[in-house]
Amino acid sequence: MCGIAGIISVNKNEITTTRLKAMTDVIAHRGPDGEGQWINPDGRTGLGNRRLSIIDLSEAGRQPMHYMDRYTITFNGEIYNYVELKEMCLKKGYVFTSQTDTEVLMAMYDWKKEECLQYLDGMFAFALHDEAERKVFMARDRFGEKPFYYISQPGQLFAFASEMKALWAAGFKREVNKRMLYNYMAFNYTQNAEDPAETFFEDIRSLPAAHHISIDTETLAYDSKKYWDIDHDRIDTAISIEAAKEKFKELFYTSVTRRLRCDVKVGSSLSGGIDSSIVVAVIDDLNKEKKIKQSTFSAIFPGYVKDESSYIDLLLDKLKLEPHFTSPSGETLLKNIDECFYYQEEPFGSASVLTQYEVMKLAKRSGVTVLLDGQGADELLAGYHSFYTIFFKELKATNKDSYQEEKEAYKKKFKDSAINPLPEKSIRYYAGQLGWIEKDKLKKIYEKFTQLVNPYFNNDFFDEYRKEQFNSPASPDTLNRSLYNSLHFGLGELLRFADRNSMAHSREIRLPFLFHELAEFLFTLPSSFKIHDGWTKYIERVSFENLLPSFIAWRKDKIGYEPPQKDWMQQNDIKDKVMAVRELLVKEKILHRSVLNDPVTANDANIGTKNSWSHLMLSCLFK
Repeated sequence: MCGIAGIISVNKNEITTTRLKAMTDVIAHRGPDGEGQWINPDGRTGLGNRRLSIIDLSEAGRQPMHYMDRYTITFNGEIYNYVELKEMCLKKGYVFTSQTDTEVLMAMYDWKKEECLQYLDGMFAFALHDEAERKVFMARDRFGEKPFYYISQPGQLFAFASEMKALWAAGFKREVNKRMLYNYMAFNYTQNAEDPAETFFEDIRSLPAAHHISIDTETLAYDSKKYWDIDHDRIDTAISIEAAKEKFKELFYTSVTRRLRCDVKVGSSLSGGIDSSIVVAVIDDLNKEKKIKQSTFSAIFPGYVKDESSYIDLLLDKLKLEPHFTSPSGETLLKNIDECFYYQEEPFGSASVLTQYEVMKLAKRSGVTVLLDGQGADELLAGYHSFYTIFFKELKATNKDSYQEEKEAYKKKFKDSAINPLPEKSIRYYAGQLGWIEKDKLKKIYEKFTQLVNPYFNNDFFDEYRKEQFNSPASPDTLNRSLYNSLHFGLGELLRFADRNSMAHSREIRLPFLFHELAEFLFTLPSSFKIHDGWTKYIERVSFENLLPSFIAWRKDKIGYEPPQKDWMQQNDIKDKVMAVRELLVKEKILHRSVLNDPVTANDANIGTKNSWSHLMLSCLFK
């Protein structure tokens, strides 16, 4: 795991070791164990790296790494199946001088060229210089676990890095993208579904997940291609629930086994939810002799209605674990919000991100470098309650009897739920039943109306950017298509949070649910395997129920790693900070002056738009 950076330019004066070092120094938190800069003989390509030693801790793993007197790579990530790939390469006659996955990746590229990506089980972002062909090949993993930002000046220069601050350190401008800003402030969008490469900063792009770029270093001509996708319409209607359970377990055990490969201490993030609990339980099951206690890291909030410590305790009673806990507070928010945002670089939706930041800090204090986590399961297995709506819609169109049964099971299960209550039949509820295109139209009308009667934006700012409202993807008509959208347009933001929070403390997060073969298999399962008898993640529950306490395997409430944000934001110092941001935004002619008369209110996590939390985020964006 590392931080990467580089510049490709037709002007050799643009590429110096000093400039590359400035880029890697500012992302030293991603790799405190070593650094390197390299410029190729003709001076057109410069690569930089900061190393976090995970596999082969010796100097043989130093980067940028060279291979066959032809290739040089700066690589961030892990290739979990590098052992199997190395065996394949050895049989083809390839020779290795280290035990790293990085060297295996270069051999695979020499052998398969861009098709090597199809063989990789891993999370990665890398740039590989091919001296013979005078080109640089760059790629990002299938799900977008590892970041890759770049600036392109056509025909002149291409620069890239793991974090945007490395590009700013190289002298590129830091200018807020007002179009993205408007969509965030008006609709809480942090991504443009039509252009996932767009960021909150002008000229800085993000290479989308499952894409690669090949650049000719002579002309700087390049193209970006998507190399992997999921077929969400290929459903295996003949598979039995028993066969699905066995295949699920087989693939998941393979994924966890591979993600335990490393030469440093490994632990797990444990929230108390079913996904992280399954990860911990499978690791425990693989550790048959129980010689090593598994370290777990959790955030708990005693006395808070959404505290999950009781579920964590159930797992601790069943398994041989070494638990570690942190309890962030309002003081933590005030003290660390700017620091957290420095690493995140772009706005985030709630204080849950700060909570994860504190968990990573706890892991660092405990000396555990790698943590496995349950992220990705909600998007693959319909874990969010919002998926019920599309599931019922699909059933109503295809099987009315099942529709009635499932709807009744759902109502019965959640009729008395304080955490996930049944939705009230309000205007907001009926608007939620509309398709995404219709919702976009309603939002546009509503924004224009509210701006007239109770202006929020500066009128000139609103007039300039209201026509720049982002469009949603096409409305899904099946659960699988909705999951596909969630995997492509929602998960990326969560993966950014996880990468930045872990790397801020030089930790590495590995996600067993994001094994591409597992994801491909889960998308072939009928919707009834994912939501059944009112239960979300049904196939996951029945596959692993014997490993977990039943109260965890069959818990029905869904809590999204949520801290007591509203209580935290009651502090006067936080309110003062929010008001200071409003004044700044009025001065910048973004907000309407009347906003200064509105009281600063505390908000629960992920509630609405145009609130105090979004203003708090913008305090960091305009640094």
